Formats: sequence, C-alpha cells, structure tokens
Amino acid sequence: MVIRKARLQDASNVYELVNSLSKDGTLLRRAFAEVCENIRDFTIAETDDETFLGCGALHLYGPHLAEVRSIIVRPEFSREGAGSKLLESLMNEAEENGVHSICLFTRIPEFFTHHGFRIIEDRTALPDKIYKDCQSCPRLYQCDEVAMVRGQVPKVSILGSRIGADQLVKLPV
Repeated sequence: MVIRKARLQDASNVYELVNSLSKDGTLLRRAFAEVCENIRDFTIAETDDETFLGCGALHLYGPHLAEVRSIIVRPEFSREGAGSKLLESLMNEAEENGVHSICLFTRIPEFFTHHGFRIIEDRTALPDKIYKDCQSCPRLYQCDEVAMVRGQVPKVSILGSRIGADQLVKLPV
C-alpha cells in the first residue's frame, strides 16, 4: 500500500468517493470544483499497482489548529488498514507544520479514539471550525457528528476574534 499526497489527476477519484457517501448523509456533498481547489489538502491511499483505495484531507486553520476531513476508504477495501495509514499520514503532516492540535467531526468516534482523539462536548471550543464551516452547513441544526480533538483545544482563533460561547450559534451535541 502506498500513501502519498494527492495530485490534480486524483480529483475525480476523490470527488466520486466522497460524494458516494453523501446520499446517505455520511459526508457532505462536494462540488468537483471544490475538490480540485482543495486537492493539495488531500492524501490518498493506493495499492502498489495504483488502484485507488481512499483519501483523507488535512485542513490547516493556522499554527494553532488543523482538521482531518473526508477520511474515507472504498468499502471493498475496508479493514485493510488504509484508514489508519491515511490518518497517521495526516497527523504527521500536521506535526511537520508545527500544529499540535487536530480536530475532526465524525459519526464513527470509536475509530478515532483508537488514534488518540477524544470527544469534545462543547463544539464552540473550536470557533475556527464553526466560523468557517458549520455556520453554512445544511445540517447546522441537525448535526449528528461528534466533535473530537487530539492535543490541546486551542485557546486562540484566527478567523475572527475568539468570542464567548454565548455569542456563537448553539449547535446540538
């Protein structure tokens, strides 16, 4: 198995895989243009003969926080370790960038708990994530994802001032 940074030529595979799980609500639907624009955030897993297995992305908010996004393995290749290897690669990438706090939102917290992530009960502790993504999410008031973090919850925010929890839109936990 090979884990490598995605190239623009991988955008079709990433787009198809991510959107294959948007119909049942597992992942949010992404436009092809959005995948292309953010392809440098992605890492992919493939077999030695270049069969696409899965992908994951690392979004850097700044030196204080990164987010693991869209980590997914094709169902026929699940349980072969690609998800764990992708996550490990993304965490290493965050470390290489000097970011020691990594967050994610998921419906499968058990997988991430095994990799050192812990549940955050108060999502407003991640204002950069909320400001950038949650406010415009179609599931804003029906979110069923679990917020998790590895490392310390950042005490700073760069996408606007760090505001109190009472000033943010309340998200269901």
